[in-house]
Amino acid sequence: MLEPDATLSPSPAPPLLVVKLGGSLMRDAPPRALLARLAPLSGVVLVPGGGALADGVRTVQPQWGLGEGAAHRMAVLAMEQMAHALADLAPALRPARTLAGLAAAGPSAALWFPAAVLVGHPDIAESWDITSDSLALWLARQLGAPRLLLVKAPGAAIPPAGAATDLAGWSATGLVDAAFAGMASGYEGDIVLAAADDASTLDTVLAPYEAAGRTHEP
Repeated sequence: MLEPDATLSPSPAPPLLVVKLGGSLMRDAPPRALLARLAPLSGVVLVPGGGALADGVRTVQPQWGLGEGAAHRMAVLAMEQMAHALADLAPALRPARTLAGLAAAGPSAALWFPAAVLVGHPDIAESWDITSDSLALWLARQLGAPRLLLVKAPGAAIPPAGAATDLAGWSATGLVDAAFAGMASGYEGDIVLAAADDASTLDTVLAPYEAAGRTHEP
């Protein structure tokens, strides 16, 4: 029987991956299978979209005559509420409210509750031009994450390969918000766009994290 080689060590953990779950994913049935796949992956940071809750803010803003600042803060709170929903759907997720908490190593994926960081942040304009896509990109820059994965609803019209080539074009077609291209300035990491039913792209991006989880299983 071969004895284990004591000189071998586990493969190093892959770098942080920020995954933004588009609000469109949560407008109908929640993405339970995707959440179950992501939840056990150490090194992954999940950013919730606002979904139907943010849509409600868009509806009441003109009805009530609310300003852009109030609407922006309410939309961030919609993301916060969605984080509570995701935590309930996938209890293995690790809740985090600070940048340090998100960056800390843990046994499972971190779930961002964004209100504590984002509400009133002086460096983030309060406008509908900045939605959860840009906020996920901002977070990736703050954490030094070398890759951002934006997961859209199944069937979304994603450009070939899904990798960032024409961010302005993404905004023009509504795949991301109007501020996204400007927010990407200075971000040196990869930005990948994928529909939730694009198994090939998701497999490619998530494979290192799933492999690391298997390597470190007891």
